[in-house]
Amino acid sequence: MSASRFVMACDLGQLEYRAAWALQQRIQQRLIAAKRRTPPEMLPHVLLFVEHPPVFTIGKSGNRQNLLVSEALLRQRGAECIEIDRGGDITWHGPGQIVGYPILDLDRFAPDIHRYLRLIEQTIMNVCAAYGVRCGRIAGRTGVWVDADATTPGSAAARKICAMGIRCSRWVTMHGFALNVHPDLNWFSHIVPCGIADANVTSLEKETGGPVAPQDAKKKIVHHFASLFEAEVRHVGGGVAGEFLADFLDE
Repeated sequence: MSASRFVMACDLGQLEYRAAWALQQRIQQRLIAAKRRTPPEMLPHVLLFVEHPPVFTIGKSGNRQNLLVSEALLRQRGAECIEIDRGGDITWHGPGQIVGYPILDLDRFAPDIHRYLRLIEQTIMNVCAAYGVRCGRIAGRTGVWVDADATTPGSAAARKICAMGIRCSRWVTMHGFALNVHPDLNWFSHIVPCGIADANVTSLEKETGGPVAPQDAKKKIVHHFASLFEAEVRHVGGGVAGEFLADFLDE
């Protein structure tokens, strides 16, 4: 396995959204600076796993009208709505969701955003399949859908289980995916999820009818991510993840 495709998967536990966003930006800029050096500095890629407190985020192409309640009501429920720099429309993050932020230098994989998104989707599809949940894609709709091929686009029978949205600078990615494991799906009633009014949202536990351990799901994500991206991935958490990131960001 090429050293240029070594990825550190850092499990940070629960982290406030703005803090995770700032951390991603710092890691992305560190990777960009490293590749500009002569000779280039061969740093590891980074995959962050986090769980956010309840928060709604709106991407650059989002429509604030897809937030269906007042921000005052969100504050009463302990949430907020943040406009951010990824692609896509509005979504929710919160407890019971695995949020993954792959920060990769695609020049060391393949500088192709379309291919990158399809590999992330396939990673999640393979994870869901391991739990017996049949998923697929819907043309023109980024993300992973349950029963995607059982109906025509526009039918509410298709259910989104994983939302995606990214930003890329100098071929270095940030933001990523949010896999619903066992969240309170009622949060999604406050929005038009991803700006798509004619489809529903679901979770692994809703589809399987039984408990799904987030740590087990993360292990499956790491396994399939490593296989599809032909990467070596080391999965760490706690103090080890913190020490790695401190060293990584210390130029």
